[in-house]
Amino acid sequence: MKIKFIGAAKTVTGSMHLVSINGSKLLLDCGLIQGKRKESYEANRNFDLFSPDEIDAVILSHAHIDHCGNLPNLVKSGFDGPIYSTFASRDLALLLLRDSAHIQEKDTEFVNKKRVKQGKNPFTPLYTDEDVIKTHKMFVGLNYHREFEVIPGVHLTFFDAGHILGSASVHLNIKEKDRITSFAFSGDLGRPNLPILRDPEKIPDVDYFICESTYGGRFHDDYENTERRMAEIITKATARKAKIIIPAFSVGRTQELVYLLHKIFHKKLAPEIPIFVDSPLSTNATEIFKLHPECFDYEISEFFSETKDVFGFRKLSYITDVNDSKRLNSVDGPMMIISSSGMAEAGRILHHLANNIENPNNIILIVGYCAEHTLGRRIVEKSPYVKIFGEEFPLKAEVMVMNSMSAHADSDELLTYCNNLDKGRLQNIFLVHGDEDQQEKFKKRLKENEFSEVTIPSRGDEFEI
Repeated sequence: MKIKFIGAAKTVTGSMHLVSINGSKLLLDCGLIQGKRKESYEANRNFDLFSPDEIDAVILSHAHIDHCGNLPNLVKSGFDGPIYSTFASRDLALLLLRDSAHIQEKDTEFVNKKRVKQGKNPFTPLYTDEDVIKTHKMFVGLNYHREFEVIPGVHLTFFDAGHILGSASVHLNIKEKDRITSFAFSGDLGRPNLPILRDPEKIPDVDYFICESTYGGRFHDDYENTERRMAEIITKATARKAKIIIPAFSVGRTQELVYLLHKIFHKKLAPEIPIFVDSPLSTNATEIFKLHPECFDYEISEFFSETKDVFGFRKLSYITDVNDSKRLNSVDGPMMIISSSGMAEAGRILHHLANNIENPNNIILIVGYCAEHTLGRRIVEKSPYVKIFGEEFPLKAEVMVMNSMSAHADSDELLTYCNNLDKGRLQNIFLVHGDEDQQEKFKKRLKENEFSEVTIPSRGDEFEI
């Protein structure tokens, strides 16, 4: 058995790991590398460390684009085997991949206008909506805890990773001649005690473990104060008739916010103000959430039986039409607008920020991680001026940050998860999906906790086990 690390090696994007067993090849995830347009375009287009037509099956941990986003290109390049995922991941992947194809086609169209004028050959998108539909037909949905033989001698079981709807940790029982190896891939791990989803589940003890390390050296705020803090922000906005503008990712964060607000109003912890979710993708993703109560934790199931609609309440409106979105600019506060993208790099959130950022009464609430060089990060850092659509705006609105809603396990939570494994049996932990500084910090903590072998692979590194 061999493991080759192809993506998310010393970085947090493009998750992809190749496992070779008994003459067959399994691909764990097939995500898009995200970054500078030209560099990421070339990196995603070419599968230079393996041939797609040699892959027998793909196992998908979850539907985030950095984990599933290059599947249509894999299919387009010759892969024709099954793609195994949970049922919820299968449904979310269709939505997110179609959105990804649309963005690529629009971006390519924009870039090609300049290239044609410069006498250069036009680009083509990595894939189209037609490629996405073809790919989706290859998905095979599996329930959590149901063992399934994906290739001869390899049995797959999904365990709930608690990260987003349908997210899974991958457990493989592998038989090679007279030897049986237990192997697992964490996918992206969520956090205990967050709303909506169940806590990350313990996987069986394993011989080898590929573990994410996004926040290997960082620590989150406790979630328990989130409800109280959000209620205080709403009360403040009500008193000064302010607009609260929240950049939020369409899958996961938006639904958590809606559920949180529903609970606050249901308990009468703050005045009820109009809430607008202004994102077609968020609206469609919320409908998929409603279809998969098998992923919900006990708390939301109880709340559902009491309120009948967790993701809908009297003051909540979902906006899909662009004209309805524009009308929000002329509506006075107090109100809250939740819109994508989470790092404020694209989408309708840019229009809402441009229209509200200069008013000192308004509040910009950041509820997730914003990477360097993004508009979201510049707002978090309270830059005096920020650029939106190429124009500079003075940042006069009040900026507030809530770090308690991250969907990734932090350093302590990752360590607790790993400590549940039998250290005597575990022969190696491979750290992936993390910047190198975070991985080194987490490796140090693992070593201090008596894990004998911890490896941080680089792209292209291959290990025989």
